[in-house]
Amino acid sequence: MEAANNVRLVILDIDGVMTDGRVIHHDDGSESRNFDIKDGLGVVALQMTGIEVGVITKGKSAAVRNRAEELKIKHYYEGAKKKTDVYDTLLEKLNIDDSQVAYVGDDLVDLGMMKRVGFSCAVADAVEEVKQVAGYVTKARGGYGAVREVAELILKAQGKWDLLLEKIG
Repeated sequence: MEAANNVRLVILDIDGVMTDGRVIHHDDGSESRNFDIKDGLGVVALQMTGIEVGVITKGKSAAVRNRAEELKIKHYYEGAKKKTDVYDTLLEKLNIDDSQVAYVGDDLVDLGMMKRVGFSCAVADAVEEVKQVAGYVTKARGGYGAVREVAELILKAQGKWDLLLEKIG
């Protein structure tokens, strides 16, 4: 996959991509989400091989913030009214352009970002409109290893997979 060769930044949606899309509201007002450990390793693998990872989310959630901190995601933006505004700032900060960015999404709010980046990815259970604009559709559903799948695809395309295995092993 040629577009994966240029990726220097992977931006992830949260609900429906890093999670299965379900939010559990507890009686005490708190909420929780399910994150797949394999997706977490995918994020770490990207970072270990020099690829930046970012999260841009409209919501604000302690569970999501904690997961981003646990994975040491440096580019975490919550409460973004317009994802593309934050995205433009991030491009400038990292001195990269659209062609060097991958975005993983699942729903209509992701279309604006997906149409701009060089490598757009949709999770297997994404809405049809998102799948239609995606350069790659994962076999895995959101929250069930889709992020890991995209990470592995990018690292193999860039010849970094063996380097990662050496670092881990």
